[in-house]
Amino acid sequence: MIKVLKPGFYSTIQDFGRSGFQEFGVPYSGVMDKKAAALANALLGNNENDAVLEITMMGPTLQFKSQTYIAISGADMSAKINNQAIQLNKIISVKPDDVLSFGKLITGFRSYLAVSGGFKTETVMNSKSMYQNITKQFILRKNDEIAILESSKFDGIQNASVKIDSSYISSKTIEVFKGTEFDCLSKNQQDILFSKDFTISKDNNRMAYQLNETLSNNLKPIITSAVLPGTIQLTPSGKLIVLMRDCQTTGGYPRVLQLKESAISILAQKFTGNTISFKLNSKY
Repeated sequence: MIKVLKPGFYSTIQDFGRSGFQEFGVPYSGVMDKKAAALANALLGNNENDAVLEITMMGPTLQFKSQTYIAISGADMSAKINNQAIQLNKIISVKPDDVLSFGKLITGFRSYLAVSGGFKTETVMNSKSMYQNITKQFILRKNDEIAILESSKFDGIQNASVKIDSSYISSKTIEVFKGTEFDCLSKNQQDILFSKDFTISKDNNRMAYQLNETLSNNLKPIITSAVLPGTIQLTPSGKLIVLMRDCQTTGGYPRVLQLKESAISILAQKFTGNTISFKLNSKY
């Protein structure tokens, strides 16, 4: 068991989300940065879909009530055990009453805490991913107690040398495919998408990232159609909206681009004021 002493800015339990329920309007949800979450689980020998704690911008303070092993990947938030700094991407042994805390945000925006065996929280529609009105709870709160397995023996390979490439966290290149309505844009509009930088606006969260710069929009409205995490919509006012894991399942704005799956992980590590540029995947 883990007790939440402080919940942090926005901390939620997530796995790889809910597939197969979108016809009922249920969002996919799931970890924003799949690469980091999978890495944290892999270090512990967990399944890549095991539930992790997604930590956004400012980390929680957690007290362990049982012995286990943890690993933290993704954003560097100056993690500490009992006020002693610990490294990212390492297997850490924790004992009962140890306290995990976080400090200054150094790189990235979202960090992932994995525990041996994964978090044992509520499962709804084949997923433990928290989402308002789907799960009983959609965010960690003070004094919550989160179920985990006690683990006094690590069964993985503790001394193996693993080369971790975290350069994607600072990358500003967002690889995309053409969206369904991309070819409706003029040549000039298409060129603008791939020739200028775009800035993350203050309106960014698990549902969508809006960009500050606009693109003139003279496209005809479309019939409400399916959208996915990573779909970029162009609104009538010219705003570009990048849908993220908690997005709706349908939308009525033209879908001009679609992020590559790995690009969603890159964007998930960005926050207000960061700039990005789009790169068209040349294979399509």
